Amino acid sequence: MSNLATPTDATVGSEAAAPIVRMIGIEKNFNGVEVLKGVNLDIRPGEVHVLLGENGAGKSTLMKILTGIHTPSGGSIEIDGQAFAHVTPRQASEAGISIIYQELSVINELSALENLFVGRLPVKRTLGVATVDWSLMEREARAIVGRLGFEADLHQPVGQMPIAHRQIIEIAKSLMKNVRLLIMDEPTSSLTKVETERLFALVRQLKAEGTAILFISHKLDEVRDIGDTFSVLKDGVSTGHGRIVDYTNDDLVRMMVGRVVKQRFLAEAPIDRSQPPVLKVEHVTSADRKRVRDVCFEVHHGEVLGFAGLVGSGRTDLMDCLFGATGRASGEIVLNGANITPGNPVDAVKSGMAYLTENRRQTGFTPNFSIEGNIAVAKSVKDSPLRGIWGLVDRKADRVLAAAQQQQLSIRCASVEQSILELSGGNQQKVLVGKWMATDPSVIIFDEPTRGIDVGAKSQIHEIIRTLANAGKAVIMVSSELPEILAVCDRVAVFRDGRIMDILDGATATEESILSVAMRDGK
Repeated sequence: MSNLATPTDATVGSEAAAPIVRMIGIEKNFNGVEVLKGVNLDIRPGEVHVLLGENGAGKSTLMKILTGIHTPSGGSIEIDGQAFAHVTPRQASEAGISIIYQELSVINELSALENLFVGRLPVKRTLGVATVDWSLMEREARAIVGRLGFEADLHQPVGQMPIAHRQIIEIAKSLMKNVRLLIMDEPTSSLTKVETERLFALVRQLKAEGTAILFISHKLDEVRDIGDTFSVLKDGVSTGHGRIVDYTNDDLVRMMVGRVVKQRFLAEAPIDRSQPPVLKVEHVTSADRKRVRDVCFEVHHGEVLGFAGLVGSGRTDLMDCLFGATGRASGEIVLNGANITPGNPVDAVKSGMAYLTENRRQTGFTPNFSIEGNIAVAKSVKDSPLRGIWGLVDRKADRVLAAAQQQQLSIRCASVEQSILELSGGNQQKVLVGKWMATDPSVIIFDEPTRGIDVGAKSQIHEIIRTLANAGKAVIMVSSELPEILAVCDRVAVFRDGRIMDILDGATATEESILSVAMRDGK
């Protein structure tokens, strides 16, 4: 095992090229709280520099300082050798610094083509009248999305596209500018393995052209695949930097979290499939008869059943059908021996189901609620005959409930009255877990449970999932990350074109065997 890097290491990256950007001794205080403490960062052309750290380590704050959103409390920034006490968004843009945020900024109501040109529509004059030059937009857009291997309809509203396609539009929008330093914050969080490989091919092409890439990711395997150098932040302090090839994943994790992180979460006892299943799904078909087709499966007490498959295969559509969020053409859902077949999510909750959706910001938490409000809302819906109408809620009981979940799940917050928007992604996800645990469900669906959260929080979420299963719950987990599927799941249902192609034993399944089934021709 190699020695851990320290912030004083001198030989980092390609010393032959001068940095495009140097951040020197950067400090940032918010209301007297130190968020960044003397951070140094050099970014060179033709290099993929990976920025690592847990949620809350200061990565986002550092990037917002670099792009002019925040003003540093101390330190300086050099761009092409010119020193600034702080940079403005305009200065950053003029210097060719562009960022792709994890929380996408696409406008769902506009088409993909319109999103690519927001704020800079090209204009032509016809008979003296200024009109939008749609043909020029089409040509330029086709050229850039072609580099990404993107084949979707550019005239389709972005809101109707899968999250993976929306993320590709965000990437394409950034690349259409004259970018010299491209900052990518969790760019693969919604991409399949094939789409990730396409993105990495583009990153390597940009790198060969001399573009600097600052890559933020919690996926250490892809960090190792695409990165050249790295810097680690922990609690606002630089804890290491160096060349990625010189360090193991365990080294990187210890720099980030200060401990070895558990990787496998196996069942405490063999799953007893001789007993009746907790959940039995029989011949479920979606209302359109395309996205979900004649799906049957069972989940037993103490079991984690994983759903793997390519983006667009219909896994989330199936979960929406099971939870009553979308309509069904046919099929039955049997829970604890009773046919529940929910007509809407309220029916599902009252019947003993819970569902952590893949997009926690859009369909997971209520942004104008506190932590307490978000944790208590589902139990209010389940317990109240009037579905939790405001005014019938017991605020004292809600506070006790929220405090218990906060302690049990180790949610890092000032108090349960704090806004959920002030929490890191990992802690927001724990709040959603607490919301559903408070309803004491028999079946819990986790759809992409660790998307966009750090390795430490990811391990904690995996531990929670296994703890729930060990307590007798039936758990369904949808994930596009095959290592995550293999680390947690007892069986793996492989989905393709709206159907289960096969169910594999989690103990013997491999990434290769799952992908082989996922790419198999339909039956």
